[in-house]
Amino acid sequence: MKLDANMLRYLSKEDFRVLTAVEMGQKNHELVPAQLVSAISRLRHGGSYKVLRTLLRHKLIHHENKKYDGYRLTTLGYDYLALRALCARGVIAGVGRQIGVGKESDVYEVVDEEGNLNVCKFHRLGRTSFRAVKSKRDYLKHRQNYSWLYLSRLAARKEFDFMRALGESGIPVPEAIDYNRHCVVMSIIQARPLSQVIRLKSPAKVYKQIMLNMVKLAKLGLVHCDFNEFNIMLSDEEDITVIDFPQMISVKHRNASQLFQRDVDCIVKFFIRKVKYSPGEEELGALAYPTLEEAVEGVDLDDETMLDRQLRASGFKARLGQEGIHPRSDGEEESGSSGEDDGGSDGGDSLFDSEEEEAAMQELAEDLRDLGLREEGEEGEDEGSGGGGTEGLQGLLQVAQGYGGPGSGSAAAGNADDSSDRASQRSSASRSSSHRGRGSGGSRGAKPKARVNSNKAKDGRRGPLHKHKLRVSKGDY
Repeated sequence: MKLDANMLRYLSKEDFRVLTAVEMGQKNHELVPAQLVSAISRLRHGGSYKVLRTLLRHKLIHHENKKYDGYRLTTLGYDYLALRALCARGVIAGVGRQIGVGKESDVYEVVDEEGNLNVCKFHRLGRTSFRAVKSKRDYLKHRQNYSWLYLSRLAARKEFDFMRALGESGIPVPEAIDYNRHCVVMSIIQARPLSQVIRLKSPAKVYKQIMLNMVKLAKLGLVHCDFNEFNIMLSDEEDITVIDFPQMISVKHRNASQLFQRDVDCIVKFFIRKVKYSPGEEELGALAYPTLEEAVEGVDLDDETMLDRQLRASGFKARLGQEGIHPRSDGEEESGSSGEDDGGSDGGDSLFDSEEEEAAMQELAEDLRDLGLREEGEEGEDEGSGGGGTEGLQGLLQVAQGYGGPGSGSAAAGNADDSSDRASQRSSASRSSSHRGRGSGGSRGAKPKARVNSNKAKDGRRGPLHKHKLRVSKGDY
C-alpha cells in the first residue's frame, strides 16, 4: 500500500487521541469496542464517536460487526501514529517519494527539521508475498495469536538494534537514527543495489569486501541469512554497504552453517552468472569460498561481548553455551531468541510484547501526554481529560484489560451474549404478536396483515431510526 501523508497535517489532537486509544485497546482485543475507545480516550460529550467516523472516512481504522461491533487500526493508521511520534521528536519534517519496495517493507525519502535527507523504512509484514512469518521467523516465540502490525513492530525494533550495533562494530551499514513502532529512520546512502550493476571495474575487490564482511559478521556471532545482491549497496567507488537485518540469527543456531553457506552460494552464483567473474583461491585465499567453521575458528562464542548474546539474536540460548541449540524433539515447542520465558502468550491480538511492555507504555504515555492528557497534580484541567504519565496510562490499560475481549470469558463477550439473548427474546415476542394478529380464527391460510412502518414519514421517507427497527420476514409467520 502506498503511503499518502497529506492527511497528516489536517488531523487534530482528538483524532490522534482516539487512534492511540484504538491501539491501546488492541492490546487484548482483535476488535476494540466503541465503548472501550471512548473510555480510554476520555473525550467529553461523546466526542470519540464523531472522531471514529472521521477516521473511518480517511481509512485510518477499520470497522467490523460480524462477531461484535468494534474497530481496529489499519496499516495507514499505524503509519500515521508512527509518523506523528517521529515528527514530534524532530526526526521527520516531511515525507518524499518512494524509493524502494520489498516483500516486507516500503522505503521512503524523508527530511528532518534541519533539511537533511534520510530514509524511512516501513515494515509491512503480512503481504501476500511474505505471509509465512510464523514458520520462517521466531518473532512470536511460543505465542499462538498475533497481528501483522505487532510483527512489523518487532521486525523494526530488531532491525534498528542490529543496525546500531553493527555500525558501532565497524560493519558498513547505514546510520541508525531513530525508530517508532514499525518505522526505522536511517541515513541515506549514495549507492545503488548490486543487482543493478552491469559491469564492475574491479570485481575481485568487490567480491573480497563482501566475503570479508560476511566473515566479520560471523566473528561477531551473527549470520545475515539474506546476504545477496539485493541487500548489498555499491557506491561509485565500489565500496559496499549492507542493509536489511531483521532476519539475522546467531552462529549457535542449529541451521547457522547451512544458512551461511547459502549466503556464500548466492554471491558466488551472482558473480559467475552476471559479472562473469570466478573467484580463485590463488587470489583470495580462504575468502574465495569461506565456511562458518573456518570463520569462527578461534573465536570465544561464550564471550559477553558477542553481539548475538547482547542482541538476543535468534538461536542463542545462554543455558546451552557453546554447544548451541539442539534439534527439538517431537512435541517440543520451538523457543525464541532467549532461554528465558517472556511471560506467556497473549490471549488475543496484541500490539504489545510482555518483555517490552514498560517501553511501550512509556511510548504511549508520551504520545497521550502530547495529545493533552493532564498530569497528576496539574491545576486548571477539567475532569474529562485522561490521566497523564505512566501511572495514568497504567490505569487506562487496566480499564482495557478489565473490559476483556471476545472469546475469553470477558465482559465484552458477556455483553454481546446478553444483547443476542435480548434480540432473540424480542424476535420471539414479535413472532408471537404476529401470530396473534392473524385473520379470524387464526387459520394458517389467512393472509397476514401488512406491517405498518411507524418510522416512515408521510412523504414515504424513512426516519433516522429505521436501521434499528425490527424487521419480520415471511419465514417468521
